[in-house]
Amino acid sequence: MSRTTSRTALLAAIGLITATGATATVMASTAGAAAAGCRVDYQVTNQWNTGFGANVTVTNTGDPLSSWTLEWSYANGQQVTQGWNATLTQSGAAVSARNVSYNGGLTTGGSTSFGFNGSHTGTNAVPATFTLNGVVCNGATQPPTTPPTTPPTTPPTTPPPAGSKADNPYAGAKVYVNPEWSAKAAAEPGGSKVSGQPTGVWLDRTAAIAGVNGGMGLRDHLDEALAQKGSGELVVQLVIYNLPGRDCAALASNGELGPSEIDRYKTEYIDPIAAILADPRYAGLRIVTTVEIDSLPNLVTNVSGRPTATANCDVMKANGNYIKGVGYALNKLGSIGNVYNYVDAGHHGWLGWDDNFGASAELFKAAAQAEGSTLARVHGFIVNTANYSALKEDHFTIDGSVNGVSVRQSKWVDWNRYTDELSYAQAMRSKLVSLGFDTNLGMLIDTSRNGWGGAARPTAPGALTDVNAYVNGGRYDRRIHLGNWCNQSGAGLGERPQAAPAAGIDAYVWMKPPGESDGASKEVPNDEGKGFDRMCDPTYTGNARNGNSMSGALGDAPLSGKWFSAQFQELLKNAHPAL
Repeated sequence: MSRTTSRTALLAAIGLITATGATATVMASTAGAAAAGCRVDYQVTNQWNTGFGANVTVTNTGDPLSSWTLEWSYANGQQVTQGWNATLTQSGAAVSARNVSYNGGLTTGGSTSFGFNGSHTGTNAVPATFTLNGVVCNGATQPPTTPPTTPPTTPPTTPPPAGSKADNPYAGAKVYVNPEWSAKAAAEPGGSKVSGQPTGVWLDRTAAIAGVNGGMGLRDHLDEALAQKGSGELVVQLVIYNLPGRDCAALASNGELGPSEIDRYKTEYIDPIAAILADPRYAGLRIVTTVEIDSLPNLVTNVSGRPTATANCDVMKANGNYIKGVGYALNKLGSIGNVYNYVDAGHHGWLGWDDNFGASAELFKAAAQAEGSTLARVHGFIVNTANYSALKEDHFTIDGSVNGVSVRQSKWVDWNRYTDELSYAQAMRSKLVSLGFDTNLGMLIDTSRNGWGGAARPTAPGALTDVNAYVNGGRYDRRIHLGNWCNQSGAGLGERPQAAPAAGIDAYVWMKPPGESDGASKEVPNDEGKGFDRMCDPTYTGNARNGNSMSGALGDAPLSGKWFSAQFQELLKNAHPAL
C-alpha cells in the first residue's frame, strides 16, 4: 500500500544518530584547509511492498563548489533503480550521486535536490553517513558570533502574494515526476531512459482524489512534489477529467457520472480537489490544471447537423452541463493563487477546419465565463492531449501545391487549415486573444506520443506525381487517418518536456503518461464506467469520423489508463528525437 513517510538523517559533532524531522545537518571541516561542509535532508517520500521513492536535498555550507558528488552506503541491501536531477550509480552498498549539467554550481549556502526510486527487501533504514566531494560530513554547525535576538521577519518559504503568478509557470521550474508512473516505466526494458520525465496526474474519477487500490491520492502527489521541489520552483500537472456525460462521442473514456449529474460533479469532485489545492501547505507549488480533456469540442463537431452527430452529444449540448462544469471548475480552481488553469482545445485534426475552428473558440469563451468564472481564470490552453498529431510537419505546408492542386485538397489534409499542432496552437492562441482572452495567454502541447520516429519516418518530401503522393510520402504522422486516436500502431515518444520552446507556447508536456492505454481492444467488464469503443479494435473498418478507415489500433490493449507494455515499447522504439 502506498504511503508517504519522511525520515531525516542527522549527524552530530560527536556521534552518528538517526532521527526524524525536517532537516538533516551534516557539517565537515579539515584542519588547515578551506572550510567544507554540507547539510543533507534525506526523505523517504513514498514506500510500497518492495520499493520506495526518496528525495535528497544537499546544502553547501562550505566554500563555493563548481561540481559535487554525494556518497553514502546502504546497510540493508537497498538498490537504486532510477533517478532524476543527478547521475546515480551504485556498486554493492555504495551509492554515488553526481551533479548534472545544470545543478553543479553550489554557492555557500546554496542547495539543490535530486530524487530516485529504489528497491528494498523489508528494511529501509536511512543511511548513517554522507560525504560531499570525499569529505566525511561529521561536524556540527557553529552558531553565529552574536545570536539573533528576534526571529526572522519572514519564514524560510514565503507563499507568493495573492494574485501574483508567473507569466509562464514552467519557466525556471522543475516539473513533478510521478513516482508511480516512473516506477512502471523504469521496470520496462529501456524504460530508464525516460522514467525521470514529468507526466500528468489524471484525476479521472472521484476515487482518484483519495487514491485508488492503494495508489497515491492527490495529497500524496502534492506531498511528494514538495519533497521534489527543494529550494526552487516546481510545477505539478493535474488532469481534471470527470464531467457528467464525459466524452459523449466515444466509449473507451466514458466516466462515472451520468449526463445530468452536474451537482455531484461540483460537490463530490471539484470541491474536494479545490479544498486540497487551497491548503496553505501547498502554496509554494505551481499547480497546473488541464481542464476536461475532449468534452467541449464535441459540442461543435458531434451534434445534430454534423455528419458525425451522436445522441449523447445532443443531450450534453441541450442540458449545458459541459459548459456549466468547465465554468465551475475554472472558477473554483482559478480562485486559488498558485493554480494555473489550462483548458483543453482539442487538436488540429479535430478543430482545424473552418467550420470548427472559430465556433470552438467561441465555445471556449462561453465556458470560461460560466458559473461565475471569468476569462482571467484561464491561464492558457492545451492541445493534442493524449493524441498523436505531429508537432511540426517539415516536408509540406498548408500553402503548398502540386501541379496546381493545393495541399489542402489532399486526402490526408482534407481542406484543414493546419498541418500540425504547432501551427494550430499558435493560430488558436491568436484567435482566443482576439476574443478577449489575456494577451499573455500561453499554450501547452502534449508531445508524449507524437514523435513518429523510427524507420518509417520520412526524410524528404513525397513524390511530385500528385498531391496525395506528395503529402503521404512526406508526412511524419503515419496514422491511417487523422481521426484515429486509440493506441496507434507505429507511434513514438515526441519532444521531451521543455519550457518556452516556441512563440506563444508555455511548454511541451507529457500530459498523457506514455504507456497508459487509450482503451481496451475488446470488451472488458469494469467498475469504472469505461465502455468498449471499436476505434480501439484493430479489426475495425471505421466510421464517418475517420473516413471509414481501419482504426490503426494495437491489439491486446487493456482498459484506458491501464499499463500497456507493448505500446510503451513501440513508443521507445519510435521516439523522435531518438533516445
